[in-house]
This record gives sequence, structure tokens and C-alpha cells, in this order.
Amino acid sequence: PPSQSYQSHRAFYDLSTNKLRFLSLPESSNPNKRHCGSSHGWLVVLDESPSILLLNPLSRAKLHLPSLSSFPNVHSVNYSHIGKEYSLRSPSGDLYTRNLRQMRDSIKKIVLSVNPSKELRFVAIAILNQTGELVYCKNGDNSWRFIPGAQSYSEDVIYCEGLFYAVDKHGGIAICDVHDDSPKVSIVQTRTQLDGDMQYLINSGDELLLITRHLDLEFSLEPHQSYLVYRTKRFEVSRLVWSGPHWERVKSLYDKMVFIGENSSLSLSASDFTGCMGNCMYFTDDYSESNYDGSLGEHDIGIYKFWDGSIEPLPCYPRNSFFRMGWPTPLWVTPTPC
Repeated sequence: PPSQSYQSHRAFYDLSTNKLRFLSLPESSNPNKRHCGSSHGWLVVLDESPSILLLNPLSRAKLHLPSLSSFPNVHSVNYSHIGKEYSLRSPSGDLYTRNLRQMRDSIKKIVLSVNPSKELRFVAIAILNQTGELVYCKNGDNSWRFIPGAQSYSEDVIYCEGLFYAVDKHGGIAICDVHDDSPKVSIVQTRTQLDGDMQYLINSGDELLLITRHLDLEFSLEPHQSYLVYRTKRFEVSRLVWSGPHWERVKSLYDKMVFIGENSSLSLSASDFTGCMGNCMYFTDDYSESNYDGSLGEHDIGIYKFWDGSIEPLPCYPRNSFFRMGWPTPLWVTPTPC
């Protein structure tokens, strides 16, 4: 939470110890900053400049990805055109304009292939919010490039065994190989067309899992005002059966727990971490501007217990609590000290 004494700090909630830890991170603490990813322990930080910063919150190491102005859909940039600084080209070829904040918010999530601390030859993929296109760059590139044939596979992206896997709204999979200068895309059309509001991909052991999130509108009351917010109601889990292929419903995650939101989706074993519960989804709000872009602070965050369908609030973030107004959008981070 922001305060006078912690203006350059960020609060990190430790699930294992149930404690808040404050780290000095002036690079990500400005109100104009936005996090649009957490991958292999690195935060992806954007602001209203073209810069895209990778920041390791523990080591304070920093790397820069190619700028927003180098995206392949950017036609021109003119900072003297106040409120219309960016001119973009749509997939149909039409030109339209975006201001600095809109351009900052045009990225849904950025996912890294590997930990940059251990391997500098990493690849980053960005999901574009409005068009559903995927763009990528390699460390050291000067610009981003489209991945042709992967448009609309924009619900989530993960990296697994040398390939990126992207999923669309109904569970279709695009497998993207971006090692060469010309990306190769293979489409896996599943027989099972899934419903739901959001889809997340998880690499869990030797299985590819699909987490389907169902939302609902909820009438929420705060002192002196009332408003509608989106709330997570339930999750469904399916595993990909490659013979077919089709999605098969999963009834239990057993010892596994999954973490979803603006972070790179991941699965961990609860037995490896004290204070954590298996067969649960730990989720944050990554979908609703009305939930996280205003001053109301109604972030949709909690622990979904798969065995009975109940939702438990995180101790650091109780629901319907007035004191957390103005908190920044939460996201999961897996710390990597080096």
C-alpha cells in the first residue's frame, strides 16, 4: 500500500510466512508505472514513455526490451500531438490513434522464455490487448515482430520445452517456434470447445492444463457509494489429451497449486512450501479496468479451493476492506535472487 514513508517501496506478501516485506523499488513505484507481467522472478514495468523495463526485485538487476514505439503495428509517433501521440495500424490496415496511457495499457502480458539472470539468449512474447495479436523479440533486438497465424490466441501464453503455447477463448492452442527469423505456428484444434470468461495455460509436470475462469457481476457497497465490479465465481480445470486432441476435465489437482493473473501462469507443489495449500488456485485480477484502474481498489484476488468451490481471501488482502483503497494491481512473483 502507498504511504508517505514507503513511496519508493513495494510490498511483497510472503505466502510461506504470512508476512509483508517491503522492498525499495523506485523504478516501479511511480503512480504512472504499470506492471504487465512477472516471469521467472522478473517484473515487466511500463510507464507513459516508450520504455519497457525488466526488473529483478531482489537483485535490482535491470534489462530493457525494445520500446513500445518499435511495435510492428506502430505507424508513427509524434509527441506534439497531445492525446494522440501514437498512430497505429489495425490488422485490416486502418490507422487509428492512441495516447500515451492507452499505448502503455495496450499490452495484456509479457512472458519470458527463461530467466534472464541465467540465460541472456531469452525470448519475450507480448499479448496485445485490443487486436489479440502476438509479438515477440529476442534479447538484443531493436524491435518487436508479429507472429503470423497466431492472432486471437491471446488468452494466455506459456513457454515449455523450447516452444511457446498460446490459447484462444475456446481452448484452441497455437504452438509457436520463434527460434528462427521466420516464426513457425502449428494450430491444435481441440474437439472440446470450452466456455468461460478467461483461459490460462499451465505446464504441470508432463501435462498441459487449461484453467477456465468464470466471472460474474457483483453489486458492491463502499462508504457513501455503490458500484458494480466483476468477481471470480469458480474455476474449471482440463488437461490436454493429445490423441484426438481434446480437453478432459480434471477433478483434482492433488498436491499442485496454480498461480494465475498477470504473472506467467505456473504450477507448484504445495508440499515444497510451508503455509500453502494444494488443490487450489491462487488468483489475482488481470481483466477488468473498472476493478483495478480506478481509486476503488476492488481487486479480485483470493484462493479458490478446488475441492469444495469456496474462495478464501488472502490474509494480506481481505475483501470489502476499506483500508486497501488505492493499492496497486497485485500480481504473483516467484523470487529469483540471481
